[in-house]
Amino acid sequence: MPEYRYTVVFEPAEEGGYVVTVPALGGLTTQGETLAEARAMAKEAILGYLEALAKSGDEIPVEHGPAQVESVAVTL
Repeated sequence: MPEYRYTVVFEPAEEGGYVVTVPALGGLTTQGETLAEARAMAKEAILGYLEALAKSGDEIPVEHGPAQVESVAVTL
């Protein structure tokens, strides 16, 4: 079975823990109380999403190189 690798973004949640998004998979989102839990939840969510795509015969998205993630400041 091929291995797929995706950029995963971990953002601190207001209520604690982390919100996790996977931009290359339509913004797939999950969460976890710790980074370790959030990482495990991300792997589980990605696997479930890819399995659903494969089962329905849809193409599995491939990330073409690592994403560039930056912080941008604006003044209001």
